[in-house]
Amino acid sequence: MTVLEPPEVAVREGRYGDKVAAIEPGGIEFIPLSERHGRPRQLFWTWTSPNLEFATIFLGVLAVAAFGLGFWQAVLAVVVGSGLGALTHGVLSARGVSAGLPQMVLGRLPFGYWGNVIPSAFNSVAAGIGWFAVNSVSGALALNTLTGLPGWACLLIVVAVMVVLGFFGHNLVQAFEKYAFPVLAVIFAVTSVIILSKAEPGYAGSGGGLGGFLLTVGATFGYAAGWNPYAADYTRYLPQDASRRATGLSAGLGVFVSCVLLEVVGAASVTIGGGDALGQPTSAFTGHLPALVANLTLLAIALGAVSANALNVYSGAMSLLALGVRLPLTMRRAIVALACGVIGFAVALSGLEDAGHKYEAFLLVIAYWIGPWLGVVLTDMLLRRGQDVRALEPLMFDRRHANWAGPVAMVAGVVLSVWLFSNQEQYVGVVPRSVPQVGDIAFEAGFLISAGLYLALKPLRRG
Repeated sequence: MTVLEPPEVAVREGRYGDKVAAIEPGGIEFIPLSERHGRPRQLFWTWTSPNLEFATIFLGVLAVAAFGLGFWQAVLAVVVGSGLGALTHGVLSARGVSAGLPQMVLGRLPFGYWGNVIPSAFNSVAAGIGWFAVNSVSGALALNTLTGLPGWACLLIVVAVMVVLGFFGHNLVQAFEKYAFPVLAVIFAVTSVIILSKAEPGYAGSGGGLGGFLLTVGATFGYAAGWNPYAADYTRYLPQDASRRATGLSAGLGVFVSCVLLEVVGAASVTIGGGDALGQPTSAFTGHLPALVANLTLLAIALGAVSANALNVYSGAMSLLALGVRLPLTMRRAIVALACGVIGFAVALSGLEDAGHKYEAFLLVIAYWIGPWLGVVLTDMLLRRGQDVRALEPLMFDRRHANWAGPVAMVAGVVLSVWLFSNQEQYVGVVPRSVPQVGDIAFEAGFLISAGLYLALKPLRRG
């Protein structure tokens, strides 16, 4: 079968192919068929390596130390939350093969060209600044503990490596994840065996109950689904005849396996006791390990942070460009990635103190916008089932294309779900205030509210 490039879409200029030591040209445009390369199986390590880092471990720590769950309750919550996030990630990743476009550009179908500014702006802040800062801090703290260098110097080192990867672009990022994978996998496998062998699986927790369980499901879902707005960014270069099923399965499994493994290990580490799991999370975790393994784990934490932030700075730049800002420069994506790194460094510098509690606050609210966004995106995909996404691509570059059902449904989902169901230190919603055992179901409610509204707002749907 002959596959043609879609008419009336912006096509990425320049020659890039599979060159690794080259700066990726262009920005968010359609990837020419002659530039396509790679295999679906590469997505397994693309999405495993970024999660083999301390932010993943800390989610498991939170489940037991902050939310009061017993060990097996935490394991069940981790599997449910991570499984849901990995499932949606696989679905969205598979779509990038046909589309040849970044995930946030695909969002212009359900949100319209200008309505898509809302989720793109959220993701620019969450990925290019928020997640970048969180992972930079974890990498810097690990390097600080390992080397004794000042915190700011460690932060500068890890950020410099991250920004270089994001600046060069797709192929270097993919290559880095590939070669980081075996190193991270071996070190964290050894670490996991040691931690699990010392753990108390019968640990009953401190009475977290249903509320703690739902908080953990929401946090682990938000963490896994936090990659969803990036999904097609790393599948758009695959050949258009690549298997969609293999693409989705490889991407989803990469997220699921890595998240579940390290989150369970994080929960197990709290049952051992000792250390300040929330105040000094990195040193508390490595304190359970022999000196050599502890040092290797600190090195892996720093490497894992770089793996995660290579994706964050790259996809954060994609989201900024998806806002609709026109930059005539051939290196526009690379320049925007550099700007994301500079801003992220400044935010991370302010987060070196009291990192554990700042982690907690960020990880708990990240799902609040992703649930409603997913509700709109997946409902739109369901309504368009059977349609060829390539035939719809001209709409994604048409500034007149409007679909106000998407932004209305998403904003309503965010506002209503947070108002009614949020259960955080800074704000407790109407329902948890009256019935505390309900916990925090804002992400589930946001997803359902936005999906239902998008279906109901038929007169506003276009395209």
